[in-house]
Amino acid sequence: MNISLSGEKVRLRALEPEDVDLLYAWENNTEVWLVSSTLVPFSKAEIAEYIKSASRDIYIARQLRLMIETNENSAKTLGAVDLYDFDPFHLRAGVGILVAGEENRRKGYASDALRVLINYCFDYLHMKQLYCSIPDGHEASIRLFESLGFMPCGRKKQWVRTPKGWIDELMFQLINNRL
Repeated sequence: MNISLSGEKVRLRALEPEDVDLLYAWENNTEVWLVSSTLVPFSKAEIAEYIKSASRDIYIARQLRLMIETNENSAKTLGAVDLYDFDPFHLRAGVGILVAGEENRRKGYASDALRVLINYCFDYLHMKQLYCSIPDGHEASIRLFESLGFMPCGRKKQWVRTPKGWIDELMFQLINNRL
């Protein structure tokens, strides 16, 4: 079986030591802490250690981060996709995505990256389902995941604390009917 980690616009690749500065900037951007459940900043040393351990097998680490880069010859790294809470018995994992920089958004990079990730998870890892959690009101993320077949499956009331008060968290899942 030939599994490609390339789409029409982007390809997914493993983390490299050279990604430390990018990940440091992204992980410490407080504007995305709401969706990443981050509470404290990360040091470059912590990120470098994470990159070293990220090469472990998903069955051991129970997570996987892949970098999103353009398909161009001089590839530009745009963001990352994450599989988290991987459950090898029930064959499911949570999905997160970040396309960094306003100039990179609304160009189809996120949907292409998620499509590639879904195909990898369903056709190569033979996973049964993927799920995601999205803060209520984050319309761009809701549209993105729904456009790729994720269906609403729940609402956690007053689940996320924000500076303006409590908001609900919406749950979506995508079932692999290819199995």
